[in-house]
Amino acid sequence: MRKAFISPSKYVQGENELLNLGYFVASFGKKALLIGNQSDIERVRKQLDYTAEKYNCVFITADFNGECSRIEVERLKKLAITEQCDCTIGLGGGKAIDTAKCVAEGDAVIIVPTIAATDAPTSHSAVLYTPDGAFDDYAYFKQSPSVVLIDTNIIAQAPVRFLVAGMGDALSTYFEARANQKSYANINAGLPCGVREQLCEGAKPTLAAYALATLCYQTLLKDGKKAKASCIDKVVTPALENVIEANILLSGLGFESGGLAGAHAIHDGLTILEETHHYYHGEKVAFGTLVQLILENSPEEELKEVLDFCLSVNLPICLEDIGVKTISDQQLTAVAEKTIIPEESIHSMPFPVTVEGVKAAILLADSIGKNYKTTGKFA
Repeated sequence: MRKAFISPSKYVQGENELLNLGYFVASFGKKALLIGNQSDIERVRKQLDYTAEKYNCVFITADFNGECSRIEVERLKKLAITEQCDCTIGLGGGKAIDTAKCVAEGDAVIIVPTIAATDAPTSHSAVLYTPDGAFDDYAYFKQSPSVVLIDTNIIAQAPVRFLVAGMGDALSTYFEARANQKSYANINAGLPCGVREQLCEGAKPTLAAYALATLCYQTLLKDGKKAKASCIDKVVTPALENVIEANILLSGLGFESGGLAGAHAIHDGLTILEETHHYYHGEKVAFGTLVQLILENSPEEELKEVLDFCLSVNLPICLEDIGVKTISDQQLTAVAEKTIIPEESIHSMPFPVTVEGVKAAILLADSIGKNYKTTGKFA
């Protein structure tokens, strides 16, 4: 059996770690293309100036336009060549990070998240958009980032909703990895044919990935509520450190080397509903996780554990929590049909999935969530 484990070359996390950014730039050369929103860069300007001076490196600010589009990527590639940059830095949220990955194409890229809203920083993939912000395509690279550098002081200053959304994304990691273990699915199932070979085509999840996914879930249960309180108070505590690691590293390695399954496919289906567009990825994935558990006919005890966790940190547990107050049968059918298109990860579940099955699971998860919020009971 072929197995694969995918990870960044280095992951470093701690208070004031941004002051060490120059050290990692120096491992590639002296000049780095810095991609980030101007507001994010200005927020950490003192740290950037300090580390540039200490390690004798230069940051070429890219004036990022805020959208990870093909046009912007090509513009920044030309800038990197013109300025003879030795590496690329993505600093900020998801679009700045994804743009840096696309510009670097997997080589000499340093990722510096300023929020812990998803597990994307460690991955070898990115999402491309059109210049006006519509979804374009996914991009995949030959390897994960060279360095992922997390300054927990900066994460602690970000709005708490980002951290909670990251917990929603991380919540799915264990359950999706578990499904892949049961089905012996390929970890790159559903990727475009053109990239499967370079990304270990036919590889199955490793025991290591499953162990990390399990630890991710355990960490959320143990420290999630305390981490949220820490972020509200904008202080770094052991609980916050642990949840940042769970949101980014444990979930990142767990999903990429353990595989996706129902929760993320259900998220993708829900995105056709305009009402959900104001909610973060992880918020919708949290509800998708509950739907996956209904599809699996998970024990009541496990469902209650997940529901209690979601309520404790204010993650969605019903459709209304992601903006959907009413849904017609036609809309529900469209969501389910999008969820089970051939390339979706839901086919990694250890049983066949149908449109009617997904519709029923969404409706039941919604009903259970509503009742649990008001009564603490399933019905």
